[in-house]
Amino acid sequence: MAGARILMGAPKSGSGKTFLTCALLQACLNRGKTVRSYKCGPDYIDPMFHRSVLGIRSGNLDSYFSSEEEIWSRVARETRQQDITVIEGVMGYYDGLGGNTTSASAYDIARITRTPSVLVIDGKGMSLSMGALIRGFREFRADSQIKAVIANRTGAGMAGRLKEIAEDAGCIFLGCFPERPKWRWESRHLGLMLPEEVDKLKTTLEEAAEEMERHLDLDRLFELAETAPALPDPVREKTAVQATAPVRVAVARDEAFCFYYEENLELLEKMGARLMFFSPLHDSRLPAEADGILLGGGYPELYARELSENISLRQEIRNMSEAGMPVIGECGGFLYLLEELEGADGILYPMAGALAGRGIRRERLVRFGYGEFTAERENCFLEKGEAIRGHEFHYWDSEDNGAAYQAQKTSGQSYPCIRRERATEAGFPHLYYPSAPAYAKRFLEACGEFQVRKTRRRR
Repeated sequence: MAGARILMGAPKSGSGKTFLTCALLQACLNRGKTVRSYKCGPDYIDPMFHRSVLGIRSGNLDSYFSSEEEIWSRVARETRQQDITVIEGVMGYYDGLGGNTTSASAYDIARITRTPSVLVIDGKGMSLSMGALIRGFREFRADSQIKAVIANRTGAGMAGRLKEIAEDAGCIFLGCFPERPKWRWESRHLGLMLPEEVDKLKTTLEEAAEEMERHLDLDRLFELAETAPALPDPVREKTAVQATAPVRVAVARDEAFCFYYEENLELLEKMGARLMFFSPLHDSRLPAEADGILLGGGYPELYARELSENISLRQEIRNMSEAGMPVIGECGGFLYLLEELEGADGILYPMAGALAGRGIRRERLVRFGYGEFTAERENCFLEKGEAIRGHEFHYWDSEDNGAAYQAQKTSGQSYPCIRRERATEAGFPHLYYPSAPAYAKRFLEACGEFQVRKTRRRR
């Protein structure tokens, strides 16, 4: 079954594809299959749910961040030893850049990787109309890759008539998946609640996997996955240029800081970095011998009081930044580096203070979407004029968002962003390092230079 692939897509967000994807991953494990998962698009939270089921890294596949060759090559390389690969779609199946193209959509990933797709339809309150929906999605593009359908939140009593409707529309009908109110996952402003916040997550997914076995034709789904053609042999990876000496990067990871592209961390490791995870919530000190700091995104606003009360760590981070230690702060990490942060409770709390200013809440999304970020100064982690791609998604804002880079959004917006002070570089964009490996390389080189200076001071 090596090379088998399936993509779980939906007509719109909220159809239940994340839950069904996680239940399918659990069903694969229950059958003794080795499995790899991916999420289409720039989402950080859904891959965290995948990891909660699999206990392994999940990744992002995004055709705005990566070329087609890089995507199919990566999937071929990373899934070579797996029985099956499950890819979760993003938003509506064809929804791509700008809302009016298929670029960077779930369909785009299915097309690039030549993966058969299952359309997850919220079938509640629907019967014959489902045929029109299926036919419309299947025929909207000649190479839609849509091969099968699941009627989610639909009673088993509808299976007979829906099967005929789906097959008449040209799709395999895999069955009806029942609605269970106790399985509903809540959302907040950046998406689903985090896996550790979902009560009895593992138990719920085990129950859901059992329901899948009862109500869905999983044998047919796995047969469909096996029809995925073999991907071309992986292209040779570019040789990772290591820093002048092995460097150690302290990476914040806890309830407040958890939004990372796994591909970013993997690239840093390939370039010779040793990643040392720490918690700004629970640890009183940075990891010993750290040469640099990476503060990813997350929910610092929900833990503003606890972060503020950890005085020793936030003071150490400020001191290290002022001493010239290289620091990257992305979105939530940027907010933490400021002097103050407005918590979700509306109260201003002291933060690390490595950068002047405060983070404040807005009533709506700020500067949302994909963008390319071009260095405007000579001393950034990119050479002046070089660009890296990324994504922004935040309800909090700052009084000074910086001007070290110029953002060019796919929406057409353009504005200065990202602050650069000393060797600290921080702003709201979540950057995708593989889109410009030089960014990671220069960050690690700066860590190596700081390591040398630190060693000299000790002598």
